[in-house]
Amino acid sequence: MDPEWNDSQPIYRQIRDRVVAMILDDVLKEGDPLPSVRNVATESRVNPLTVLKAYQQLVDEDLVEKRRGLGMFVRPGARDLLLQAERKKFLADQWPEIHATIQRLGLAEDLLGGPKARRPATPRGKG
Repeated sequence: MDPEWNDSQPIYRQIRDRVVAMILDDVLKEGDPLPSVRNVATESRVNPLTVLKAYQQLVDEDLVEKRRGLGMFVRPGARDLLLQAERKKFLADQWPEIHATIQRLGLAEDLLGGPKARRPATPRGKG
């Protein structure tokens, strides 16, 4: 994990988000172990309790399960749960603004293959 942090949210949340991205990108698959708390803390140069807090949040969200003495593992169905949640979040938070911008700039037909997108450009004054 990249030890670059931004100041917009707590580090434990950024660690959690990175694990979520790894699950969504299929870097971590169902049943795969998460990197150990100690390794992530060392590589990221953060307190192990910070990593543990991030991992606990993943457990609380039913994305990861603890196996006593073995570590933490991606739960079956975690990617599907994340995809549903991320899609819902995107459609609620980001899509309205993106859609409004597309409409405002007149890009809807161009992007969706409407009549404007299919019509060949004709030089001005000719046809």
